[in-house]
Amino acid sequence: MKHMTQRRNAIWLAVALALCLLSAIGSSLIQTAGGHVTVKDMLWETSSGESLSALLFKPDSATDENKAPAIVVSHGWWNNREMQDANYVELARRGYVVVSIDMYGHGNSDPLANADIPVNGTGMYDAVKLVADLPYVDTGRIGIEGHSNGARAANYSVLADNAADTQLISSVLLVDNEAFYKDADGAYTNIYGSRDVGLVADQYDEFFFRSYDAEGDAITKPRDFVTTPNAQSFLNFGADPSKGGTQERAAGQFYTDDVDGTEADRILYTPAQTHPWGPFSKQTTTDVIDYFDHTLSAPNPIASGSQVWQWKEAFNAVGLVGFGIFLVAFARALLFTRAFAGLRRTEEEPARPLARKGLVWFWATMVVSAVVSGVTYVALSQNDDIGALAFNSVPSMFPQGAVFFIALWAAINGGAALLIMLISYFAIGRKAGVDLRAGGMLPGWKKFFQAVLLGLVVVVAAFGIVAVVNYFFTSDFRIWVLAIKWFTPDKVPLALLVLPFFLLYFFANSIAVNVFNRFTLGGREWINTAVLALFNALAPIVLVVVQYWTFFASGELVPGFGGIFSIWLFPVIVILAVAAVVSRKLYRVTNNPYLGGFIMAATVSLVSVTNTLTVVS
Repeated sequence: MKHMTQRRNAIWLAVALALCLLSAIGSSLIQTAGGHVTVKDMLWETSSGESLSALLFKPDSATDENKAPAIVVSHGWWNNREMQDANYVELARRGYVVVSIDMYGHGNSDPLANADIPVNGTGMYDAVKLVADLPYVDTGRIGIEGHSNGARAANYSVLADNAADTQLISSVLLVDNEAFYKDADGAYTNIYGSRDVGLVADQYDEFFFRSYDAEGDAITKPRDFVTTPNAQSFLNFGADPSKGGTQERAAGQFYTDDVDGTEADRILYTPAQTHPWGPFSKQTTTDVIDYFDHTLSAPNPIASGSQVWQWKEAFNAVGLVGFGIFLVAFARALLFTRAFAGLRRTEEEPARPLARKGLVWFWATMVVSAVVSGVTYVALSQNDDIGALAFNSVPSMFPQGAVFFIALWAAINGGAALLIMLISYFAIGRKAGVDLRAGGMLPGWKKFFQAVLLGLVVVVAAFGIVAVVNYFFTSDFRIWVLAIKWFTPDKVPLALLVLPFFLLYFFANSIAVNVFNRFTLGGREWINTAVLALFNALAPIVLVVVQYWTFFASGELVPGFGGIFSIWLFPVIVILAVAAVVSRKLYRVTNNPYLGGFIMAATVSLVSVTNTLTVVS
């Protein structure tokens, strides 16, 4: 039996490694266009005195003799350079030189101070200056594109370019953030001069593209943006629509005008999608391709509808699955080593059905837990003091406010889970014969720390795979907003700062899932596991569904529940569901809830701090 278990686990471990390798190779083939685009991972000291991290994509066709147009692209707030993969894959294979940056404060770039947000376009203009010095770049055809606050970085880059002795930027595409419509005195203006400029304004954008009355109340919805004075002024090159002499202009059409003796273009795109969907949208990617083909001329024209970046996303997602399997399979493999054999359960205890009273109590506690999770999340989102910390608008010992917000919410729910279990134990558990020591909640200090050590080894090994994939293939594991990437050493102390919060939650959750709620439903343990995974994620699912049902029906978000708070829940839904499965898989072979809890807490801490904004005082 022991040897059969080892063989079966060895197969799963091999599958995990094979998926990670397939992910790396497949992703690399797509982003290098089958070897015709060279990808370089860059980190350099800029003229701002900061280190900027970026990916450089150089097509084979770009040479000193055959100079190519170049485009600097940027992610949004709380993201990183890989979030622009749809754009850099598609633009590079069409012959553009592309640089995808980690804005200052993000990814592997130096941390950001709030006062330095505008400096050189939060790093974008520093990248533009680097690009202009590359011998294979046509300096007369340099474009910039940014999503969300990456678009704000593009606006700041235009201001920096305006102040420079020689202007470098000829084309600007702003995705999911406002253009600069007015000057400091509130008059309509054209800060872009004779540059070509495009604007992508989502019809269901959570943050932008509304107009407001004198009291600050929204009077138009994002889907009506094209009718607003701001949009019309943008399409009319900064003219004031209220003063006459302007044309009423429509979305999806290029408009050309003479600005200071140079022909310049303006265009507005209005896709029917949400703000976070922009970097993952075929429609927006089509608009990006069409826009730069029109304004910079692609060296290797390919129809904009012919896109392959989705394959890269698919390969990255395969690696994400492989990473998750590795966490379980490698941990189980180590149980057969001398160092950790003491954690292995000699004989697996089968799950048994609950009595009727126990089932009633189970469903009641699941509902209560989900309600507490949802209510506490909304309450934190509406607390001004917590909001100030979350958005780093006040000094704090937590330089990553968004991560602190989620970690605090997790800890609160971990405490609530412990309280619910305590009540459950004294209400019915003790009388029903629940033995906390036999169930693994009280394993003794030796097995507790042994489980923590095993979990640490597993997490280090798992991120070691990520490091290898990053080094040899310049890739990582991700799907949309859920990403596992390699990181610089400064992220380790940041992870340790929030680790206690996540440990409280994932330890408590693993105890709840395995010590108190492991039984069969419908005669099957996997049904019980599935139900627990669902209830783990139920509150975030409900909050997201209510938010976007309201948004799509009315054109506006749920009053008082900011859009960023529902966006932050997207990866949380997956993580919480996976946590129940991982902890159950490991508990069955160890009778120890702390192994799975530690692995999840450490992994989530590292994932969180490597995919967000770091603000320094």
